Amino acid sequence: MMFFPSFLDELARTVSMKKGKNTSSTEDDIGREVAETLAKDAKKNDLMLSSSATFKSNKSNKFASICSKRGQKGINQDCTIVWEEFGCQEDMIFCGIFDVHGPWGHIIAKRVKQSVPPLLCSWQKALALTSLGQELNTEPNRSTRNHQFDIWKQSCLKTYADIDQELKHHPGIDSFHSGTTALTIIKQGEHLVIANVGDSRAVLATISDDVNLIPFQLTIDFKPNIPEEAERIRQSQGRVSCLRDEPGVYRVWMPKGDAPGLAVSRAIGDHCVKEFGLISVPDVTQRNITNKDQFVWDVISNEEAVEIVCSTDDREKSAKRLVQCAMRAWRSKKRGIAMDDISAICLFFHPKLFQEVNPFKASK
Repeated sequence: MMFFPSFLDELARTVSMKKGKNTSSTEDDIGREVAETLAKDAKKNDLMLSSSATFKSNKSNKFASICSKRGQKGINQDCTIVWEEFGCQEDMIFCGIFDVHGPWGHIIAKRVKQSVPPLLCSWQKALALTSLGQELNTEPNRSTRNHQFDIWKQSCLKTYADIDQELKHHPGIDSFHSGTTALTIIKQGEHLVIANVGDSRAVLATISDDVNLIPFQLTIDFKPNIPEEAERIRQSQGRVSCLRDEPGVYRVWMPKGDAPGLAVSRAIGDHCVKEFGLISVPDVTQRNITNKDQFVWDVISNEEAVEIVCSTDDREKSAKRLVQCAMRAWRSKKRGIAMDDISAICLFFHPKLFQEVNPFKASK
């Protein structure tokens, strides 16, 4: 189903009429309200998940498994979301994972999770116009596909920037010493658009030429020790260093004092170090899915996670098993350090063909 501009226009007119003729709302405000209306409908129709659960569409092979477990630092601040038929398109699915920190982390997580999908969804009109032109063209060219990706990229850049500014000026949320990473994936047909701020990780499991499942990392872990990230922070007078009892764990600090000690170089919020090199600009990339690509997941180590998912007979338990294995690894490798919240999303592309493949036959 194509999300034609006429559908958006009609919904926008309805929202505008409800607000009255003398409304001072901008077109962006109306677009956001339209997207929020779509989100409410998605929840009502069981097309959206935002907690530990599994999701299986009755209309397709789309399948997502979600799990989030509280660590040892208080309430679970991680947030996850999966929205099928995103923007009212049957071939589109949205996944998001947000790893927050700081005393206001759980409030920021809820706000960002609620804000990102509607803001991205409000760009559907521009995408629909491009897609309509592509349908009328019997031979879609590369420039058309690149134009579609550019629209998604600009949407992600603007969405993350807008949310960061909203948090900065929000009267009821203190984001000075609190923030979140943000990793979102949009699957449209056989195309993935990935936007990443922070160090949550997306990895694709794909079949190699010798018929083994191998991991392909789709994102960069934006840590302060990456040379380009460290240079930007230091050029802005921020500091990058490790604590004595955490050698190898680089953190971002203000020019003076012992705050905030962030282990990421990009985040939404954390405005105490925004002028000292921390940024909320997402790295936006794309990838076309082939019949060799099986599933995508977030967090823990690459090879181990692919093996865990492949060896789990019941897809519904794949994310839960990933999280359980990550928790055991934490207890084993980081004894004495309070465990973080751990979350995972597994998004499967095809039927269970990957179970016929030995993921590490050649490497073991």
